[in-house]
Amino acid sequence: MPKRLIPLFPLQLVVFPRTRHPLHIFEDRYKEMVGEAIRDGSEFGIVRSKENGTLNAGCTVIVEKVLEMYPDGRMDILTCGQQRFEIASLNEDKEYLQGEVEFFDDDDLAPVPPEVRDLALSNYRTLSRLGAARGHSDPDFRDRQVSFQVAQAVPDLDFLSLMLRERSESGRLRQFNQYLAEYLPRQRSIERMKDLAPTNGHGPKPAGL
Repeated sequence: MPKRLIPLFPLQLVVFPRTRHPLHIFEDRYKEMVGEAIRDGSEFGIVRSKENGTLNAGCTVIVEKVLEMYPDGRMDILTCGQQRFEIASLNEDKEYLQGEVEFFDDDDLAPVPPEVRDLALSNYRTLSRLGAARGHSDPDFRDRQVSFQVAQAVPDLDFLSLMLRERSESGRLRQFNQYLAEYLPRQRSIERMKDLAPTNGHGPKPAGL
């Protein structure tokens, strides 16, 4: 598959295809990058940044809408995820980072077992009712890769990075269900304790202590 040079935007964020994310653009180099994307109707890649650099997989986005343009050039935009990619090499010829990337999609195209999909949708609905759910766009349950629609509510970036790289829809939904089987009970307990704790920060003494 031929490689393509695209602008890269490192953020504390994992983006999936066909999910929407609002972004506030304020650095000059990224104002330039996003301005070019708006002008040309082109994509740029969002890659997750970490303390020791960036991960080598990400997802391109297009600017779907400019929500606000400020006098100093800052802007609020709404982006929509497009294609997943892996970075083959980095390019620093411009003010902003660019990368030679290879795009990828799922290798395993086998139908998802209905019970796996149904459980994932049920888990998503439970997760979205919890206070710890990540802010996200309205899910499209008709998406052929519904795993991306439901996973966007998970606040764990490490888990989301794994989901982004996985090349099987069944595999992603099974991982999602397995993750939530542990996460939901733990999170319910945390939120229940918060409800019980009085405003001075001293909660009730746990039973058995």
